[in-house]
This record gives sequence, C-alpha cells and structure tokens, in this order.
Amino acid sequence: MLGVGLLASTAVNPAGPNGLLFGNPGQLGMQAVAAVVAVIFAFVGTYIILKVLDNMIKLRVSPEEEATGLDLSQHNERAYS
Repeated sequence: MLGVGLLASTAVNPAGPNGLLFGNPGQLGMQAVAAVVAVIFAFVGTYIILKVLDNMIKLRVSPEEEATGLDLSQHNERAYS
C-alpha cells in the first residue's frame, strides 16, 4: 500500500496523483494514514467477532482439558504413549 505513495505516476494513470518519487510527498503520507486505518479497522473488527463468538461458544478449552492434553480431550486419541 505504501508503494503506491512512493511510485504513483500520472504518466501511468493520468487520473491519479503523483507519488513521492515524482514530486508529491503528501501522497505517501495519505497512503501511510490509510494503511494505519486499515490495520486498526481489521483489528477492531476481528476483536468484535471473536468476542461475539466467545459469548456464543467458548474459544478456549478449560484448564482441566488443557492439563489432560488437547489430543485426548478434543480428539479422543493419544498422540504419545
């Protein structure tokens, strides 16, 4: 995403802006802000989905199942003797 802010050129796309290497440093800043916003949006969206799922079905096994071993408690088979 930041590559667009570096390498954008009106020679390739006359309707778009130039990037940093073609004299428009503001484009790199806008691309950096967009990248940060996309990361925050993805994190918040994933967090909300996982919280909803955790309330509907538990995403983590109990400490007893973890101590017993997930191969035995989840799959009913023993991986190691």
